Amino acid sequence: MTGIVFDIKRFAIHDGPGIRTSIFFKGCPLSCWWCHNPESIRAGVEQLNFKFKGKNYIGWETTSENLLIEAEKDRPFYEQSNGGITFTGGEPLMQSDFLMETTKLFKQHNLHICLDTSGFASSKFFQEISQYIDLFLFDLKHLDNKMHKKYTSVSNQVILKNLEYLVKIKKEVHIRFPFIPTINNQSGHLKDMANYLNNLKHIKNINILPFHKIAQGKYEQLNFENKMSEIQEPSNEEIENAKFFFEKQGFNVKIGG
Repeated sequence: MTGIVFDIKRFAIHDGPGIRTSIFFKGCPLSCWWCHNPESIRAGVEQLNFKFKGKNYIGWETTSENLLIEAEKDRPFYEQSNGGITFTGGEPLMQSDFLMETTKLFKQHNLHICLDTSGFASSKFFQEISQYIDLFLFDLKHLDNKMHKKYTSVSNQVILKNLEYLVKIKKEVHIRFPFIPTINNQSGHLKDMANYLNNLKHIKNINILPFHKIAQGKYEQLNFENKMSEIQEPSNEEIENAKFFFEKQGFNVKIGG
């Protein structure tokens, strides 16, 4: 079986604990306005008539075995730092069969697996894959379903259902919260999020991911509409205030990955 990835990042330190290799799966069912990897959204290998990051294509076809060869190169660093592998994207769950095959293979080789995910997948598959994942880096973008649909193009109902399943089976979950001015940084929404997570009685770790404009050039190069062009990055004060708020609610909070 083959799948499509668009990047492999070695010595990653912001995608889970320790030193990791992050494998970026191509394709995503969401269309988040603030996506910092817009090149990952479309499924399949894309041929370009211009250079993007020095290449005239985005993504390549590979096998689980080839990914394992890449992952094994840095095993000594994983063992020294309690690191491992992070599957990210795009949305890895979108390539469900390939993700399952790769995850099982990596677990057979005793690699620690993080899944960086939006949680948007059928509950059946999500429950199947969860038994092989050591840590979920779970993106929680907006609690209001209408707002979630507006800014990501999909409902959050199955996302919340899948998150609640992870809590039920007591999986380790770190919430990743993209902190977006005018969209989800309002005090009322922060309170709703804190109440929701506290009611789950299992999640203690939140990573605040402040919106940034670093990816703006990608949108221009790929000729994608940039719906965030008029949105300003949050100030350091706004970010610190959000961190302090969640800490007061009993969470361990980090800014960034």
